[in-house]
Amino acid sequence: MSFIAAIDQGTSSSRFLIFETNKGTLIADHQIPVQQLSPQTGYVEMCPIEIYDTVIQCIEECCNKFIKLGHDINDIKAIGLANQRETTIVWDKISGKPLCNAIVWLDTRTSFLASKFINKTPNKDKDFFKSKTGLPIHPYFSALKLRWLIDNVDDVKKSYDNDTLLMGTVDSWLIWKLTGTHATDVTNASRTLLLDLGKRKWSDELTSFFNIKQSILPDIRSSAESFGTIKSGTLKGKHITGVVGDQQAAMIGHNCLNVGDCKSTYGTGTFLLCNIGHTPVVSNYGLITTVGYQFGANDSMVYALEGSGSIGGNVIRFLRDNLGFISTVRECEELANTVEHTDNVYFVPCFSGLYTPYWDSTARGIICGLTQSTTKAHITRAALKGVAFQTQEMISAIENDFKDVNIKKLRIDGGMTSNKTFVQMQADIAGKEIDCPEMAEISGFGAAITAAIGANIINVEDYKKFTHPSINHFKPLINEDDRICENKKWKSAVDRARDWA
Repeated sequence: MSFIAAIDQGTSSSRFLIFETNKGTLIADHQIPVQQLSPQTGYVEMCPIEIYDTVIQCIEECCNKFIKLGHDINDIKAIGLANQRETTIVWDKISGKPLCNAIVWLDTRTSFLASKFINKTPNKDKDFFKSKTGLPIHPYFSALKLRWLIDNVDDVKKSYDNDTLLMGTVDSWLIWKLTGTHATDVTNASRTLLLDLGKRKWSDELTSFFNIKQSILPDIRSSAESFGTIKSGTLKGKHITGVVGDQQAAMIGHNCLNVGDCKSTYGTGTFLLCNIGHTPVVSNYGLITTVGYQFGANDSMVYALEGSGSIGGNVIRFLRDNLGFISTVRECEELANTVEHTDNVYFVPCFSGLYTPYWDSTARGIICGLTQSTTKAHITRAALKGVAFQTQEMISAIENDFKDVNIKKLRIDGGMTSNKTFVQMQADIAGKEIDCPEMAEISGFGAAITAAIGANIINVEDYKKFTHPSINHFKPLINEDDRICENKKWKSAVDRARDWA
């Protein structure tokens, strides 16, 4: 029997997972929470050392569990990596040490820089480079985070001036620490605002525009090839043969390998990706164009339209940690089910601004429609619906941009999908059927599959025939008129949340 494995490093935890190769059965895993730091308003940071250390702990603990089950480490034939995207880490290549905390994708400290660079474009348009990068100029993406670090952290500037600085997203940092290779894959590179999507290389125009030396950037590789050999630990000598951003990993894990296939992941934020094939489409409706995957250096890239949302599982943590409505995540569904509706309350929990389709970093969270009869149950239910409304806006944008696609079914994953009340809300608000696999480890599974393809263990065409053995199906239960009315009120609430900061 052979096995495939993956590191899954996210915003809230690090994880290592081992799957049986043919059936995709999860054999062993280990997960450790990681801290997010917020030293001041708008700042979201993580410790690069903690990211790496928790990954190593997860690998060792998971491998110990695997061995105790009677398996042999030598039977692990491929190792992949899925990671939170955009989060930016800088380190010195001589010392190998990080020079400061990572700036997380949620961080908004670079809003002023975004405005500065937008004003620098000939037509003062945030979408000026969208035809080249697929992305707007926005604090979400890595280029502005890197520019801020060089400008504001003395050790970073010194290393940059001495030509000893290396930069990377979380994948690059982990690859460097594990193998000594400074590399990234195309999916992660496509989130930096520095990649030329068509040429699969760092853009001279964009690195010049943001005044960033290309020498500090990682080597770009396909998602499925060797990224180096692990230098130490239980997995010493094994190759990392698959690297992919976590949302693209989920796309692969859901087997969204045909044009028009869509998935939505509800983690810290919400991310909806639609496979659009080998030709990039530039969105007119606030979506971004990203690389979905590239299964080998000689294969063509597959692109995706993506709706990115800052609203997701973080709203449940807000209800628990900030408002004290619940003491555990599980209580959220129970509380929401104590009422049948929101009593016309709408909650737009855009704590870090609005992403797709608005790209408004000045937006802030708002609760509309409060009356003396409003209870915490109504607000909790409205918070869940807020996440679902956000996804519906992404679906609508994809259908407007990509006329050949009529999304009939949405495949979903992520922590929030254990809340079946929320999933039914999503089906109702989107007016779509939803498939929710019982396998919760979709991103890790997608990274492991990518690694197996990179190691020539699995054939892409054979994997396309794979189906998850257990899937929960949801169908919309409300009528179209009610759905349209609710979405209209949501848009009115969003309008009130904008231009706030």
